[in-house]
Amino acid sequence: MRKWMPLVAIGLGTFMLLIDVTIVNVALPDIASDLRTGLGDLQWVIDIYALALAALLLGVGSLADRFGRKRVYLIGMVLFALSSLGCALATSSATLIAARAVQGIGGAAMFATTIALINTAYTGKDRGIAFGIWGAINGAAAAAGPILGGLLAEAFGWPSIFVINIPISVLTFVLAMRVLKDTRDPSAKLDPAGVVTFTIAAAAVTYGLIRAAEDGWTETAPVVAWLVGAIALVAFVLVERARKYPMLDLALFKRPAFTGLMLGAILLQAGAFSAMAFTSLWVQSVLGLGPIGAGAVFLPLSILSLIFSVLTGRFLHDRVAPGTVIGIGIALVAAGGALQALVGAGSSWAVLLPGLSVMGIGVGMAMPTLSSAATAAVPRERSGMAGGAVTTFRQLGYVLGIAVLGAVFAGRVEAVVRGSGSVDDPSRVADLVSGGQAQVVVQSAPPSARAAVEDLVHQAFANGLRTIYLVAAAVALVGAVATLVLTRLRGEAPAEPPAWAAEKPEPVPVGEQ
Repeated sequence: MRKWMPLVAIGLGTFMLLIDVTIVNVALPDIASDLRTGLGDLQWVIDIYALALAALLLGVGSLADRFGRKRVYLIGMVLFALSSLGCALATSSATLIAARAVQGIGGAAMFATTIALINTAYTGKDRGIAFGIWGAINGAAAAAGPILGGLLAEAFGWPSIFVINIPISVLTFVLAMRVLKDTRDPSAKLDPAGVVTFTIAAAAVTYGLIRAAEDGWTETAPVVAWLVGAIALVAFVLVERARKYPMLDLALFKRPAFTGLMLGAILLQAGAFSAMAFTSLWVQSVLGLGPIGAGAVFLPLSILSLIFSVLTGRFLHDRVAPGTVIGIGIALVAAGGALQALVGAGSSWAVLLPGLSVMGIGVGMAMPTLSSAATAAVPRERSGMAGGAVTTFRQLGYVLGIAVLGAVFAGRVEAVVRGSGSVDDPSRVADLVSGGQAQVVVQSAPPSARAAVEDLVHQAFANGLRTIYLVAAAVALVGAVATLVLTRLRGEAPAEPPAWAAEKPEPVPVGEQ
């Protein structure tokens, strides 16, 4: 049992940081009510955490290699715990968003070190078992987020979804101090220019999409943001191509299989999970379910994804090409999204169950296969980079998916409200409805008009949901086709291994340098 304590220390941290990607979804209506905020700020509460993970993961990994993996893991845990306290104590949306950003930085520091820490702690058969358990923890965290969030939010209020991180962090910190070994790679090279340009590009595009939903697609703020994002993306490409030790070796994209898997990672995450926040707003603010009920709605996705991830690993891993398994899985995600689009103004939450069930099967097939397929699609010396890229692109897909779907959703809700001609201030009503405050709209209407306003709320929300479910399905379908096609093509490999591949020494225990 003692030999597995390092895995416990790593697994607890991994579970905690990953569950915080989705745990806030079921608490959004309560957050909106308590902090008096709208859809744009709610999107940032979700997006800023995933954005920090996506933007910093590869760069922080190099930092950990240079200065010590255990040291960076522990520093990240302290940041995560302190920022979780900041989230719980937030009295405004700006404070909550800022604390979530710091939380994401801490999460990136923790997650970027986990693979190296497992490699250091285990060898041979034990290493394979450890990675299998770690992969299961990854899947369980994504599945458990809405359920645990619902239980905590309903029993103790929304701040409790952040408070719970503090005792877990303390326990994990003490355990990690005792059982983890610290190693570093003196030759590891940092890429601050790559980190900065990638972060600016991702943040600017996300900001532009969220502002477009609030201000309009042709207004100055979103257009300028997209221009900044495009310039930063070009700068990132130039920086990475010029560097001897890049954060992300762009030559990997000469391999169609790798490109297809990265597209699959982005579009799978966007198609499967980005609509969950808006679904949670609907079942709570319109249908009247509590946080526990909202979390339970997602049980089919959670349970079936876990079951099929195990079945896929056991029965398909060595029998079917990984690209085929992933492509079929993403296609099922698209089918699940299309089934959810059957929602209507008079629907109950049960209309979502068939679509969520099919989606859960698809997620279970595709998600655990992505990382192993990506590392197998590149030379061995770049497998770590490929694995980190999968996580980065998945989180980026989640960030951009929420931003895009949020803009589409807000636009459809306002179009229905404005087209009804039955309210005096359609913009304000639409903002309240899309921001999870549907009951405020209903209760503020005159008694004689309350039934008509409630019907309008149901129509507007259902129309918005139907549209984003179809968009998510289309996104996932593109990802399925791209993965199936590109993973079958042979592409140009880099002419020679990068310099860092030949120069990388064995890890050195901290303190021996």
